[in-house]
Amino acid sequence: MGQDRQQQIRYKRSRFSTRLPVDRRYTASHFWTVEQQTGLWRVGMTKFATRMLGDLVEFEFDARPGQQVSVGQTIGWIEAFKALTDLYCVVDGVFKGVNPRIEQDISLVDSDPYGKGWLYSVSGTPESNSVDVQGYVEILDLTIDKMKEQSGNRDASG
Repeated sequence: MGQDRQQQIRYKRSRFSTRLPVDRRYTASHFWTVEQQTGLWRVGMTKFATRMLGDLVEFEFDARPGQQVSVGQTIGWIEAFKALTDLYCVVDGVFKGVNPRIEQDISLVDSDPYGKGWLYSVSGTPESNSVDVQGYVEILDLTIDKMKEQSGNRDASG
């Protein structure tokens, strides 16, 4: 709902399409950050990340509120039908907590990844090599092209 009021760009490549909010910073690992108030960052997974994982079924955070965290640190895991993956921190600072809504309904991470489905918040400084929405479009283009190339190579060798 709140997402409708935000400025977004439409992205489509191959069989993947999404709307990307322009007010966020994005990482090459397909997380986003948005500043909620000065120095307080909300973190979520991009639609591309949730699509690659498939339907989410369970998660757990090892980081606890008040704990010092750093970029690249494993702070938990998330399980989906297609994969089990670690959750990495993308903000240096103090872990503030997990989104209470996803504790009740993990499907929000997939159904509303840029709104109600955010993962956690940290007070601090986001990953220094995060990019704006145009930079993330370039990352998506490269990622999808690489996946298509690898898929084509498997088809040709099989």
